[in-house]
Amino acid sequence: MLSPLPVLPASLAPADDYTIWPYQAQFQRAAQTSATAIFEDLDADLQPSVALLGIPVDGTMPVCLEPEDCGYPAERFANVLARSKELHQPHTAQENVLYGRETARRRRETISLRHAVQEALDAFDGTSGQQSFASLPVRIDSFFVVAVLRVRRKALRTQPALQSSRYYTDGKPLAASLVQAAMLRFGEECTKALLEPTPGMSMLARPRDADEIIRAAGKLLMDTPAQALSNDPSNAKLFATLNTISSLRYEGTAGVGQLLLARRYHPNIEEIFALTCPTPLTDYRAVRKLLQMTSNDVCLLADGENVYAMGRLVGDYDAAREDLFVIGFVNHYVWEFRHAGRVLMRASYGLPSLPHTRLSRSQFRRSLRHTFGITNSDKVERLWDVLLEASRQPKGTLMVITSEALAEADRLKLQCTLIDPVQLTPLITRLVTAIDGAVLLDPEAYCYSIGVILDGKASGRGSSTRGARYNSALRYVESSPYPCIAIVVSEDGLVDILAKDHLPEAE
Repeated sequence: MLSPLPVLPASLAPADDYTIWPYQAQFQRAAQTSATAIFEDLDADLQPSVALLGIPVDGTMPVCLEPEDCGYPAERFANVLARSKELHQPHTAQENVLYGRETARRRRETISLRHAVQEALDAFDGTSGQQSFASLPVRIDSFFVVAVLRVRRKALRTQPALQSSRYYTDGKPLAASLVQAAMLRFGEECTKALLEPTPGMSMLARPRDADEIIRAAGKLLMDTPAQALSNDPSNAKLFATLNTISSLRYEGTAGVGQLLLARRYHPNIEEIFALTCPTPLTDYRAVRKLLQMTSNDVCLLADGENVYAMGRLVGDYDAAREDLFVIGFVNHYVWEFRHAGRVLMRASYGLPSLPHTRLSRSQFRRSLRHTFGITNSDKVERLWDVLLEASRQPKGTLMVITSEALAEADRLKLQCTLIDPVQLTPLITRLVTAIDGAVLLDPEAYCYSIGVILDGKASGRGSSTRGARYNSALRYVESSPYPCIAIVVSEDGLVDILAKDHLPEAE
């Protein structure tokens, strides 16, 4: 017996006033919700916005924008159909074999129209601080519909990325960064939804979870090193392979070490010893066992398919080559994808994320100014040096800066270790953050107590997904009658700066 179709809520009922199809406004709002969830998880500074662009097939009707106040002038797209014909390139014999003659022709026309729309978007964005990305057009009735994703250019440029110059064998672009991979996946989701019999219905009734799309973006990004090493990305499946290896333990210990992805005899790799029979990366337990032999400077060497030797990096690598990548196994089920010293992606329990800086100098400076009124650069730098050293604690730590550190140390004396006031230096910071509990200091960087067990009233702002260190710091900052800032360094390297004027919302 067939299952009944899902019943749409009243808010998703088709609109009476529409230009292209009845669900265009609802689809735009659903796409906006999806984009916000995806890119806020990656980098909230991207501030994504989604618009729909409707290009009339015969050119007799005006260009349609949804919403109308999306910020794009319709006249910018009046000539994109004519421009797409200028950009059109005939399909190849290989495409005929892969797709069939008619499908190959339509595919080329669709790609040409997307390029023409992207040209118009780039020209418009050149005068703004935004960057727009067009999905593949889908014909709906008398319009070609394009989903346009727009993000802040400055935030996009800060993302670690490879060169955008690699392509799959079918001409599709490879992802140069995790954000670009997420954009490509988001565009694919919009295109796929618009191709349905009732355009956009799956995104309205059964939207994909943001984490699911981000995982798909991680898979897409790892196709790039596979292609760079002349492997078939669909066979290599590096993302799944590395997740599995990182999840395994060897005699109870988590896998920590490095794997270098490069062709054999790369000029910047020195082999220490080679394996007579290379071990496939998909022989997960064997690779995990070999990983146990690695150290800070000795790594496993793999060509994308097999581990062929143990070795080390030598010489000065030319980053423009983009043919040597580092996989760092950081902890149990946590690994990083690196190139030329930059982390392009961190995967934790199979979920990709962008690398978090150990500490944001600008955010810390703002918090000091807003909370304590500190603008003196010497004071800021003194505290910055202290917190930078604290952020290097491998097991994490917690520091609390409060204007009444002496009084708070006395109040909490039964649940801390009091010390003679001492102005923290990086050396002293390394010592006092090596034990459990918080470090209590004032805005002059004088420390009064260590190993502090913080108190505070529960208010519902805590997060069940975070540890006791984070939640106790949150309660303390919210409950304290004095100006204070808490800096929470987690074991996974994430740093949270908690100040009263910028606390997370209650769950």
